[in-house]
Amino acid sequence: MSEPAVQEILGTGRRIPFHPERFRWEGIEPQAYKFSLGEERGFGWRGVTRFVIGGPPEAPCRFQLRYFELAPGGYSSLEKHQHIHFIIVIRGRGKALVGPEVFEVTPFDVVYVPPEVPHRWINDGDEPFGFLCPVDAERDPPRPVDEAEWRALKRNPITAPYVF
Repeated sequence: MSEPAVQEILGTGRRIPFHPERFRWEGIEPQAYKFSLGEERGFGWRGVTRFVIGGPPEAPCRFQLRYFELAPGGYSSLEKHQHIHFIIVIRGRGKALVGPEVFEVTPFDVVYVPPEVPHRWINDGDEPFGFLCPVDAERDPPRPVDEAEWRALKRNPITAPYVF
């Protein structure tokens, strides 16, 4: 069978080489984490870089695989949305604020965030903190927490240090 026929029958894959010395994937450029959304109820963020490793427009599929990296002192916005998060830590150490809890996370830990649960990722260490985050390609946008959630998080001694 000729080569085009094999590809036509079996399809083709794609390999994206990883360069551990730079902790980057070949050809995957950093993107803005978010456009400025203001400081409304914790929507501010600092030191976050986003990489889309796979998914549209690279491939006609229904998901995106993203890698987020937080610089030392970095944190994501405090937000909620209808879609779930299921992140896998692959670099450094960090914290995950998920509802009323704050988890210490290290490489290969997995964190599940249910729909509509406020969450934030925090790097209070000296090294970069990075995680993989697969999501549906079509998903709802993040929203700030509401006033009742904000007050509850501020009153909770576990989450209060990370609510700003």
